[in-house]
Amino acid sequence: MLAQGSKRLLLGGEAYVYDPNTYLVVSQHLPVSGQVIDATPELPYLAIRLEYDTKELASLMLGMGMKSQTLKQGASRGIVTADVTPSLLDAMVRLVRLLDTPEDIKPLAPLTIREILYRLLRGPCGHQLAQLALTDSASHRVARAIDWLRENYHGPLELDRMAEMAHLSVSALRTHFKAATAMSPLQYQKNLRLQEARRMLIAERLDAASAGHRVGYESASQFSREYARMFGAPPARDVRRFREHQGLPTPFG
Repeated sequence: MLAQGSKRLLLGGEAYVYDPNTYLVVSQHLPVSGQVIDATPELPYLAIRLEYDTKELASLMLGMGMKSQTLKQGASRGIVTADVTPSLLDAMVRLVRLLDTPEDIKPLAPLTIREILYRLLRGPCGHQLAQLALTDSASHRVARAIDWLRENYHGPLELDRMAEMAHLSVSALRTHFKAATAMSPLQYQKNLRLQEARRMLIAERLDAASAGHRVGYESASQFSREYARMFGAPPARDVRRFREHQGLPTPFG
């Protein structure tokens, strides 16, 4: 949730924009790109991020009597926005205000977080969250495949192994994976590789050949082409542009 400013996230060819009137829920690990699009020195970008426990969600769902049968259908997109409601905003503000009374955090924060999760489950994003809490739902099975891919993105794409881990056929995995992430497993792997390579280029100051090799590219030219397609410029030019924009010394001549 945002207190000030606005932000745009890109997932494949989809854009998600949110601001103080809109909240964002992410129910899968997704290779998104983000950009703050509204912030000034006088009114800086201010946000709060709350990580949730699927066991807590499952407990709430049980108490709410949510029908698991309807939630086990096809996987839902793993990112969604919705309008902030007064009740959700009130609970989030009370959570933040606990910072003023540290002695109240341990006894009261879990109760307030539980209320926030309840409000989310009752809202437009509830279906996505509920699906992830069900261990036999399509979304939860895709999450298992995603976890494996995030750990092994630099190696060959093993769809058979991913499908076995998710307890799905390969064709079902492809279908549910795209429904949840807006991309195929191969596209997801490519996004992970390129984003990690960009991090290495900027943060670790690796050269393009080394970064490409470390994320799994055997061909330097292929890495450069795909990098430019995703970020709008070849690696060296992109890093130079980024560092110049940040007022940092450039590692390339």
